[in-house]
Parts: sequence; C-alpha cells; structure tokens
Amino acid sequence: MLKYKRILLKLSGESLMGDAGYGVDSKRLNEYAEQIKALTEAGAQVAIVIGGGNIFRGLSGAARGFDRVKGDQMGMLATVINSLALQSALTNLQTKSIVYTAIRMEPVGDFYHRDKVVEQLEAGHVAILSGGTGNPFFTTDTASALRAVEIGADIILKGTRVDGVYTADPEKDQKATKFDEISFHEVIQRELKVMDMTAFTMCKENNLPIYVFDMNTPGNLLKVVKGEKIGTLVS
Repeated sequence: MLKYKRILLKLSGESLMGDAGYGVDSKRLNEYAEQIKALTEAGAQVAIVIGGGNIFRGLSGAARGFDRVKGDQMGMLATVINSLALQSALTNLQTKSIVYTAIRMEPVGDFYHRDKVVEQLEAGHVAILSGGTGNPFFTTDTASALRAVEIGADIILKGTRVDGVYTADPEKDQKATKFDEISFHEVIQRELKVMDMTAFTMCKENNLPIYVFDMNTPGNLLKVVKGEKIGTLVS
C-alpha cells in the first residue's frame, strides 16, 4: 500500500552531477531512473521537476555580470536539458514519460498544460515538468510548489543528498540534530532552509506537505512513498 498516490518529486540539478563535478553523471542519472521506475510499477503517479544548477544558475550568473532575466532564461533551458536526459534514461528502462516545457519549444517537449499532465499521470506515465515557471525571478523550488498545487499532488518529495531537515547544516555542524517531523511555522521561526520562501509559503498556504529525504540511496524513494520514516516531514 502506498501512503502517497500522486507525488511531485523535486530534484536539484546539482544532484545529477554525481562525482562528475559538472553536467550529468550517467551513473547517478540511471540510479534515479531506476527508483522512479520502481515507483510507477508500485502504482504511484509521478511528476518531476529538476533544477538546472549543474549547468547554469541564473542568480549566480547575474553575480558574474549576466543580465538577470537572460540568466534566468538560460537556467530554464538548463532544466530542459536535464529533463531530456532523465526522459532518455527512463525510456531505456521501458518507462513511459513525457517532457513538458513552461515555454514553447516543440518538438523538444510539449507545452505545459495542467489537464494534459493529469491525464498522463492517470495513464501511468511520468510527467517531467521543465522550464521552471516560464518566468524569471522564480526558482525551480517555486515551480515545483506551483505545479504540485496545480496537479493536486499529495506531497512534494524533495530528494537531496542529506537525509532530512536538521537544526543546522549537518555537513558543517557535527552537533546538528535531525527532525523526523516539523511544522511550517517552526521552519520559518528557526530560519531553516527547506525551500526558498516563495515556494515554502505556497506550500504552507495550500497545506501541501514536503518530505525531505536522501535520494542518493537506492530504494529510498519507494520507501518514502510507502510511508517509511527515513527523512523529515514538513507539514
């Protein structure tokens, strides 16, 4: 039995780098595809939003002198590249998926339409939602919150390299302790970085829970959807 039927999986672009340091590491990509395939075979409806930080990040580009709007548009295109890479990996595993883009670029991907995405999810296909919101000044965190609310997802699963939300950065503070569950209010009060504030506020206002977990351990994705407590639930 699955605890969550329709999920939106948020992956960072950086996570696709694996040990490569830049771009897409095929080993990491295939590991993610295997986990996503297992989820669909278990009966879950899966939508995915991937960041583009492994290729280009608009905000850091602006810091280096790029126009912010152009930089964000470059970042949107980076998310499309990552989405196509994931689609290719899923296709190799005989898992049907479709890439939707927030800005028109057929035949690279279909233009995003909520009703069509829901139709594909109900047909058992993976929907990969690329291009952010299609607008500058919004992150893929915000895009994932927006799309999750639109498609009626039960939860956002935020796959990271850390196994949950901690009192501080566990990679920098050895005394940091992990939360099994935490409220939206406490995350804000403690100034913990789960998502950017725009995305986080959208989740809070729409009562959309977020589950933060370690995506890099094979099998974890299915464990989360089955209800195993291996990360942190924000609700």
